[in-house]
Amino acid sequence: MEAAALAMKPVVKVAALCGSLRKASMNGGLIRSAIQLCDESIEGMTIEYVDIAPLPFVNTDLEVNGTFPEPVEAFRQTIRGADAILFASPEYNYSFTGPLKNAIDWASRPPNVMADKPAAIISAGGGFGGGQSQHHLRQVGVFLDLHFINKPELFVHAFQPPPKFDRDGNLIDPEIKERLKQVLLSLKAFTLRLQNKC
Repeated sequence: MEAAALAMKPVVKVAALCGSLRKASMNGGLIRSAIQLCDESIEGMTIEYVDIAPLPFVNTDLEVNGTFPEPVEAFRQTIRGADAILFASPEYNYSFTGPLKNAIDWASRPPNVMADKPAAIISAGGGFGGGQSQHHLRQVGVFLDLHFINKPELFVHAFQPPPKFDRDGNLIDPEIKERLKQVLLSLKAFTLRLQNKC
């Protein structure tokens, strides 16, 4: 009976996008840590990392008879099948990155596969810790009909002591891991709340 009850509990499927393409990206490290946290301590939630590197630059000439290039179609299908989206967004020149904007633009081509999905943003970097990038991403999310959680926020000031990441970009700070877990729990609860209202 208990096994049947557990099997019926909803599982929140999250698609995770990283705005940095660098192998040792700290924002990529945040996503890896989020995946590990879900596997180890957050029941009813899974995170799939979605690689945006293969996506070509947005160009409507590539859309033929209502179809998209294969990497774009695969990306859109993954986003469409997700219950929520997790953005790891570094800050480049007071905004979020070109690769992430490109991915969002492909996702928003009709029909917009990001529409009405709950979302959260996390970021790591110098200066504001990615705060400006998060602000701009929220503005874009208004047009996309994304529903961002407001709290808790996670801006990791990556270069302030103590060390937050190792040389491979892996998150090693236990306090940041706990704060990241709270973001994920908030995203899970918000997603379930929105699903129950539908």
